[in-house]
Amino acid sequence: MNVQTLPPGYKTAPWTPPEKIDGKMLAEASAKLIELLRIRTQPIGMKLFENPADMEKIPGIRKPTEGFKFTMCQMVTQSRWYGFTLGITVDNTRGGNCGGVVGLNHPGEDFLSGDHMNGVWFGNKEASAAHQAQMPRVPNGTYNGLAVSPLRSGRLDPPDICLFYGTPGQMIYFINGLQYHRYRRYDFTVTGESACADSWGRALATRQTSLSLPCFAERRYGGVADDELLMACPPDEFLRAIEGMGHLGKNGLRYPFPPYGAVMDPALGMAKSYS
Repeated sequence: MNVQTLPPGYKTAPWTPPEKIDGKMLAEASAKLIELLRIRTQPIGMKLFENPADMEKIPGIRKPTEGFKFTMCQMVTQSRWYGFTLGITVDNTRGGNCGGVVGLNHPGEDFLSGDHMNGVWFGNKEASAAHQAQMPRVPNGTYNGLAVSPLRSGRLDPPDICLFYGTPGQMIYFINGLQYHRYRRYDFTVTGESACADSWGRALATRQTSLSLPCFAERRYGGVADDELLMACPPDEFLRAIEGMGHLGKNGLRYPFPPYGAVMDPALGMAKSYS
């Protein structure tokens, strides 16, 4: 079970995660998230496998046609938009950083040295190499398969992480829900290009809640919309945020946020929202 780092002397929060989180629980939470935030596409789960044979036991799993390769962001889009449950091995990725972010392969020296992106995304090899060195990744050598599936299916029982796309307003409300019973200040990373390292890469590697700004590749190949951000978090954080948003709603703080007006005296609204 994931346990977030808390400040010294911090008392136990009122909300604690269930002893066992299963696929059915996350399917119900997925429906609640859609109801609360009105997001456009399905929340999905992602799970790594040491043995690909275990991945192939998932009901309804699809595998790419032999010789066909996806980028990770294409795989995620097929699941969140079309409802596919997909399983891949390194042979189905574009290699380099794409599989390397989730630990399915070593990125390769062409990437790690900075040669691959030098003169394209970066104006010198030093900047390109620093980009690779600071990129969050799952260490390679342990995992040989990865599956994604909509949480509503309950097929990943449970997933390693939960993911969903939303607007900035939807994301801040989700974070407000996370902070309702157990406050912490969240810090997120910005890699720039290869931003999947900031979302599923960081969340899989650290089991920390990770919000990212999708990059050029995710938008060009994965079809991510211009107003979308990506949240990736462990299942217990996913459940805690949804539970917290329920309390916020009961307090009259709901999404979407009704605008009060920039030319109105805010006293009346603030008295209700902050007292």
